Amino acid sequence: MGARIRARRADLGISQERLALRSGLHWTFVGQVERGQRNPSTTNLLRIAYGLGVDAAELVTGLPVPLIEQKPTW
Repeated sequence: MGARIRARRADLGISQERLALRSGLHWTFVGQVERGQRNPSTTNLLRIAYGLGVDAAELVTGLPVPLIEQKPTW
């Protein structure tokens, strides 16, 4: 997802700082999301999508489901 955000931001020709302003987020958070260091909440994902002028679905459609380590509950 971070790569998609970075690519769309690059297509728009805007900086992380500009995207952050448009999204109502801090620029360091935007950078961390782009690098895969942070996973945005649904609210923040919607804010980033708004700042990029895209539907949030474009940022997540087709991404692989993260593996979940499940331990028996019994």
